Amino acid sequence: MPHTIVTTSTTTTTSSSDGGFCNIGYARSFQGLLKIGQVVILLIAFLCVHCEGINYSAYRYFEVVTAWFLVVFLIFFLMYLFRLQSKITCINWTLTEFLHYAVGGILVFIASIVVAVKSYGISALIAGSVFGFIATFLIAISIWTSYKVTCGSQPTGAAV
Repeated sequence: MPHTIVTTSTTTTTSSSDGGFCNIGYARSFQGLLKIGQVVILLIAFLCVHCEGINYSAYRYFEVVTAWFLVVFLIFFLMYLFRLQSKITCINWTLTEFLHYAVGGILVFIASIVVAVKSYGISALIAGSVFGFIATFLIAISIWTSYKVTCGSQPTGAAV
């Protein structure tokens, strides 16, 4: 009785069609455009107050807060643009981003209120505080979208 032995070999090839190490699609997404908007608005707010040249501690606080979160949000944008969050997996990036947005929103809002109160009718300071409030609004949108991603939609009623 002859025995037939059939040997099969399977070759699996995977290709990455995600565009390499740079995620250009992220820059065009809602989150990417929101981060770009935050960075630009914070830069304008910083420059409005900084270029006025008044050396007062309330204005320095505004400058420090806007410059710090401008850099942090730019780092987050670049991190997602170059897909670094997938290479550094020991950090929960969604939660980290949510906490930075929460702290940043509160501090930028407080700094904008301080500059608005201490503006004394100087147009550059008023413009800086207005851009600070706009940045606070954009940060609030980021907090909301980040919260939805972090916590997800929770069931609110009994299953039917």
